[in-house]
Amino acid sequence: MQASITLQSLIEERIKAVSFPKEPNNLYDPLNYFMTLGGKRTRPLLTLLGCDLFGKPGENALNAAVAVELFHNFTLIHDDIMDEAPLRRGKSTVHTKWNSNIAILSGDVLFVKAFEFLSNNDVKYLPQLIEVFTRTAAEVCEGQQLDMDFESREDVSIEEYIEMIRLKTSVLLGAALEMGAIIGEASAEDKRWLYEFGMNVGIAFQLKDDILDLYADPEKFGKQVGGDILSNKKTFLLLKAQKLASNEQSERLNHIMKNSAGDEKISAARELFDELGVKELATERMKEYYQAATAAMQNIRVAEEAKVDLVEIADYLMNREV
Repeated sequence: MQASITLQSLIEERIKAVSFPKEPNNLYDPLNYFMTLGGKRTRPLLTLLGCDLFGKPGENALNAAVAVELFHNFTLIHDDIMDEAPLRRGKSTVHTKWNSNIAILSGDVLFVKAFEFLSNNDVKYLPQLIEVFTRTAAEVCEGQQLDMDFESREDVSIEEYIEMIRLKTSVLLGAALEMGAIIGEASAEDKRWLYEFGMNVGIAFQLKDDILDLYADPEKFGKQVGGDILSNKKTFLLLKAQKLASNEQSERLNHIMKNSAGDEKISAARELFDELGVKELATERMKEYYQAATAAMQNIRVAEEAKVDLVEIADYLMNREV
């Protein structure tokens, strides 16, 4: 785990060194604000570890890692607008602190800045890196569009939901690792297995997020607990509850989602979900994807000791409380 700590420090130093012009201040001040809110920096760390896994120094992938983190933060700023989220990492979201138009433009700058860092990689890796990055960026947008489409649909299946979170969340974890593996000069087969590891961890990660959204400790969470319920968001918990509910429970659930508000809505939904055991079912499904990730990691042809840091990160993501 010492390697992860060292690489994490490199990421923080490089991100702190990312500079933006001073003017116009309404464009760049939000970025200076947002980039200092912190975050786990999981995705850029995966990029460095993906490189390190194949015997190349992780810092060789630092520019790609920063590109991944800037792109991720671009998606967060835009997602917060679309979700009308008041908090991010325990602080006011950009569109709340400024306004939505400013947040859109500021987020766009981060997307452009991500390409700037991507272009700073060795030219021999650029075609592969650009292919992975642009493919993934489009997939993340597809996932976000599906998420928004689901808001007006009453017939969303759990399979459709899993595909949505694969696109919106998981492919970026897979791509972060794949980009590191490209710079680490991994074989095509090992790159594919590492991507599969990241993608399955990503799906498990989002299922964990669904659980935490309703069941996390508010003091630790950093976001509004129950935010998905308040916004009537389709999550694994809600979809599973709809599928398992009796007629009477279904009527209660519909009433809660359509007529309740605030803490009362959150409490009532949690009580009904507890009756149906959907938290446990979500945890079980999460573990299935984690096991698929573990199986993918076992197929990668490097020494087992080289895999330790990535396995520990996956374990942390599955057991986190925030």
